[in-house]
Amino acid sequence: MGAVRTMSMVSRVMAAGAAVLTVAAGLGVGAVAEGDIAKYAGDALYTVLICTLVLVGAPRTRPLAAAGIGLAVSWAVELLQLTGLPADLSRHSAVARLVLGSTFNAPDLLWYAVGAGAAWAVAASVDRLARSARSARSA
Repeated sequence: MGAVRTMSMVSRVMAAGAAVLTVAAGLGVGAVAEGDIAKYAGDALYTVLICTLVLVGAPRTRPLAAAGIGLAVSWAVELLQLTGLPADLSRHSAVARLVLGSTFNAPDLLWYAVGAGAAWAVAASVDRLARSARSARSA
């Protein structure tokens, strides 16, 4: 049981590090790019961040499930923008603007899928490496 707990803690720390790197990447893209490149890179990174936060909260979540949850949350937030509620909240709060956005934009749905795919690919690779290392240690 202690080994599982230790692996969960390592996974949680790695996911938290990935979340920090994702925020840094988003800030970096925003600093060096503008227009559609910055917007759509930000959309993809938004979903990557959600995926990493899923893994921080539940480190034993499989990569495909984390990517699916990240994508579902991103799409739900985007579709919520059709109601006007995020726009209203964004007028009163910078945090709401960052988290919820304000205006529906259909191409964002594609870029959220790109982010989920990227998050899945990285998480699955890390998961495979970790399994390989564990089996090598136990052999």
